[in-house]
Amino acid sequence: MTWQGLLLGAATFLIIGIFHPIVIKTEYYFGTKPWWVFLLLGIAGAGAALLVEDLFWSALCSIIGFSSLWTIKELFEQKERVEKGWFPRNPKRKK
Repeated sequence: MTWQGLLLGAATFLIIGIFHPIVIKTEYYFGTKPWWVFLLLGIAGAGAALLVEDLFWSALCSIIGFSSLWTIKELFEQKERVEKGWFPRNPKRKK
């Protein structure tokens, strides 16, 4: 019996759960300016997935990489949610 699929599923769930508050906090404190950090992290994760030989770790790198790329989209959508009043705006951050 192999546990790798189950571990990857749990890791994916955990990674998505971690990225959710990262999106909210990033938009609150910095706006959408650091989107490029997530782009670099996504490219690095995808690149690492190509270089790592073990399937489990390659898949995990890929999950982190593509979750980072998805975070870019979510960051800009979070900006829209703040503008709609669904999330609080940081009063200390200038527009």
